[in-house]
Amino acid sequence: MKKIIRFLCLLIIVLASVGVAGCQRQENSWQTIKSRGTLVIGVDDSFVPMDFRQKNGKLVGFDVDLAKAVCKEIGLKPDFQTIDWSMKETELRNGTIDVIWNGYTKTKARAKKVAFSKPYLENDQILVTRKNKGIDNYRQMKGKILGVQTGSSGADDLDNYPKVLKKRVKSTVLYDTYNNAFIDLKAGRIDSLLIDGVYANYYLAHSKYQKEFKKEKLPYPSEKFSVGINKKDKTLKNKINQALNHLEKTGELKKIREKWFN
Repeated sequence: MKKIIRFLCLLIIVLASVGVAGCQRQENSWQTIKSRGTLVIGVDDSFVPMDFRQKNGKLVGFDVDLAKAVCKEIGLKPDFQTIDWSMKETELRNGTIDVIWNGYTKTKARAKKVAFSKPYLENDQILVTRKNKGIDNYRQMKGKILGVQTGSSGADDLDNYPKVLKKRVKSTVLYDTYNNAFIDLKAGRIDSLLIDGVYANYYLAHSKYQKEFKKEKLPYPSEKFSVGINKKDKTLKNKINQALNHLEKTGELKKIREKWFN
């Protein structure tokens, strides 16, 4: 019995120590990041034009350039990590990444779990359809098949505003990436795709199939892209906001916008 009691006491001490250490790591996260010298950035590397791979495998995009500029301002090197987009908040909470930076829309639901930087870009959800489908607007989606990316803000809008599309369509197909969704859209396996406007506009502008598709803005609220940060990382949030303000003031942010969006 004494051995059991001693074991339980030791276990309690160990668990308490782990809890305190965990709190200390959270409280001193900026010092940890600063000492490491890198900012671990979670991305979906197939999301044009924010973060995507060129044919040679190099990661490029609007958010890549912006993250590099911000990291330079705060004295860190960016370490881009490809993640499962549907698990992005879990990755952030577990500390495997420091920030989510990939066309990440600020929403009320996400704000309950994640802190956001100041917005740096606006976006809209649109409907992309093949012209030969005879669908002129979202009201004609009754009985049709809709594609949407898992964990996207479009998927959130689909649930939050069901009268627009969810109650009209026959079924919804979920995709890990928009690339796979466009493959099915081209092949006619889905009738339309609910997608971020920044992605669709860039993708179609650089596609030889652009004349085969048409786009329609949907009656969803406009969105703002921000950096997702752990709620306890207040110092990191302030550092990123200060850097974004400085890049706006110097015109560097404008240059990055013009590079990717003309």
